[in-house]
Amino acid sequence: MLHEHFTPRHHFDLRLEENGVLRSWAVPRGLPDDPAQNRLAVAVPDHELEHLTYADADKSIADTGTWEEHDRTARRIVFTLHGRHGARRYALIRTGTDWLLHLMKEQDG
Repeated sequence: MLHEHFTPRHHFDLRLEENGVLRSWAVPRGLPDDPAQNRLAVAVPDHELEHLTYADADKSIADTGTWEEHDRTARRIVFTLHGRHGARRYALIRTGTDWLLHLMKEQDG
């Protein structure tokens, strides 16, 4: 799930369902569309699954789909997002307190 927020500043929230909750990261500039340009991803508290369909005047659902994990360490999660417009492989890379969201050069199929 990708939520688009319009307040207080325009940003997106990436939400990955795991163990009955939505793990969430605020991504101020949205998902990267070029492997050369990483995006800041700030971990935010987990959300309940009911948040999957939540929208209001300040928040809309930008994309929905599934995700597939390929590799995980303490510092990195490699996964594919299967959204409405196809599949893209990303890595979330821990930089300390924050994360970077990276579009992988190698994409499936």
